[in-house]
Amino acid sequence: MAKYRVVDSDGHVLEPQEMWLQYLEPRYHPFAPRAVTDTQGRIRRLEGGELSPYIPVKTGPRRESSPGGYDPRARLADMESEGIDISVLFPSIGLPLQSITRLDALVAVCQAYNNWMHDFCIVAPEKLLGVVMVPQMDIYEATVEARRGIEELGFKAVLVRPNPLGGRTLDHPAFDSLWELCVSLDVPVTVHEGTTMNIPQAGERYDNYLFRHMISHPHEQQMACLSLICGGVLERHPKLRVAFLESGAGWIAHWLERMDHHQKYWGHTSATLPMKPSEYFARQCWISTDPDEAILPGVIDVIGDDNILFASDYPHGDATWPGVVAELADRADISEESKAKIFSENPARLYALD
Repeated sequence: MAKYRVVDSDGHVLEPQEMWLQYLEPRYHPFAPRAVTDTQGRIRRLEGGELSPYIPVKTGPRRESSPGGYDPRARLADMESEGIDISVLFPSIGLPLQSITRLDALVAVCQAYNNWMHDFCIVAPEKLLGVVMVPQMDIYEATVEARRGIEELGFKAVLVRPNPLGGRTLDHPAFDSLWELCVSLDVPVTVHEGTTMNIPQAGERYDNYLFRHMISHPHEQQMACLSLICGGVLERHPKLRVAFLESGAGWIAHWLERMDHHQKYWGHTSATLPMKPSEYFARQCWISTDPDEAILPGVIDVIGDDNILFASDYPHGDATWPGVVAELADRADISEESKAKIFSENPARLYALD
């Protein structure tokens, strides 16, 4: 097991159905997410009053009923059994809700989730750290909710999807006010994808969930990384911290080399950058690794070990549990110095932890 403080940089909650009805104003109850049966007898998600696309998913290993997903005391017990000292918590059901097109309803849903998340974390605020879910399609409302989440609720980061929402990719100048706010509040932007099928997303050509899930996470993160670096966001905001989560770390070595190459030979067709894309990443970005990634030593050889984070993805079905900490801590192909950075030092810098 690990010999250091262990920070889980990307864990999840499983929002219970009753939570939405409890925390949403009654007039917005029709927008609460829930499972329904369609006219063909298929179980589908109703997100913000709209049916999400149906994709057949065979029953597999799942932990969606894990009490640690919705009960903070059960979560703390799970963390203690694994040797996790701090968990940074992200939504599950909340991720698809960015598809809601009615702004007041989207704002209400984000506020309800954040209020519930605050009540979840308040049980042990030094161990359970919330992340603000913002109504991303409207920049003004996103900044208002981000400020409330950080200043009033005590959250440690702002969550954005990498997908285009409201017709904007992350390099759109309208986002500058949100990035400036994050810098002023000394919190990072955490970029997190979800295979939600109800917003523009890589992999749309397929109706196979394995294909969609495999494609959407790394490819959307690659495009977000491209937007933020080659789109000049990190040049304009040199103190902005960004993390790319739940997509594996293997793609980043190839992607940084490809961005450097394109900036060298095709930079004249895009915004002028005084530094190489890989240098912006080293200065301002982090990426999470799956603890069983065989390619991790190679990634460390290419980009170093200062920008990599440990993430459990608990309690999702593709997470190792129990044994997620040991899966990385016991590896012989990663040095103890690198493990200390990945488990503790790197997330401390990202999330401004004591």
